Amino acid sequence: MKPYYWESQHGNFGDDLNLWLWDFLLPGFRTVHPDVLLVGVGTVLNKALLPEAGRKLVVGSGFGYGVLPDMRNESLWDIRSVRGPLTAGKVGVPETLGIVDPAVLVADMPEFSNLPKRHGCSFVPHWESAVAGLWPAVCATAGLNYIDPRGEAKAVIRAIAQSERIVAESMHGAILADAFRVPWVAVSTSDSINSFKWRDWAATVGVEHRPRRVPISSRAEAIVKGARFWGVDYEGRRVARLEPGPAQDVAVAEAVRAPSGTGLRLAAKQVLAAPSTLALWQASRAEPQLSADARLAARKAQLYDVLEGVRRDYL
Repeated sequence: MKPYYWESQHGNFGDDLNLWLWDFLLPGFRTVHPDVLLVGVGTVLNKALLPEAGRKLVVGSGFGYGVLPDMRNESLWDIRSVRGPLTAGKVGVPETLGIVDPAVLVADMPEFSNLPKRHGCSFVPHWESAVAGLWPAVCATAGLNYIDPRGEAKAVIRAIAQSERIVAESMHGAILADAFRVPWVAVSTSDSINSFKWRDWAATVGVEHRPRRVPISSRAEAIVKGARFWGVDYEGRRVARLEPGPAQDVAVAEAVRAPSGTGLRLAAKQVLAAPSTLALWQASRAEPQLSADARLAARKAQLYDVLEGVRRDYL
């Protein structure tokens, strides 16, 4: 058995954690049932992403983009749980199978326990924002620690756990913050942020997705997202598809490819990003959210029960 995950050429910690999380949760799973694909963390229940042939074991995956694959054949699809009730409704399985995103169990790994706090408030953007935006400079001006979601997954997760507060445009930034009991504030820079998957997860732990709007930080970011920047509408020039995949990676890379600017040009960009800086600073001081301890613990217990069933049937 091997884990499936969407591999972005830029890197995205919320997907990349599949490379090691399942070895902790299901030790030995790689040595059994080579014909089975473990479909775990991520918005990957998508006909365009998953291979059509072969058996799939679904544990905690979500829907949010494109078209669902035909999952009615139980000999090919073993659906043990999905990310939340909205995904369950789309797939056509009982709502009780919409337990929680398995990424919450990362907080139970010994290597992430008792980490000291090193950061006050940190910002975790969506990976598209990280590719095309001016967010490191914006965070420096606003007094926030910047966490690049494209970094090595364990390093990103440690930085989240070691923060006192998280401002998250990345959904897994909020999921991991909540799992480590770090208060978080959701933000959104454009309509390209997928609210369905946020609401899917949020419903499982009893919180609401009520993102604060933060303006886009650069012209390149506006082009990638098909949004407005300083009164100019780039919707017709959008180069990246909302659906994740190799074509989107290439399109984003082309959009942000440009010769490095002069110091004066960078200074001008920082001035144009001033509304982003102010809004991000305000978000860092807004009332944060955190799910109830009992609710999170109950959902984790349900997911551990699912994993026990998987161990019993496959290992």
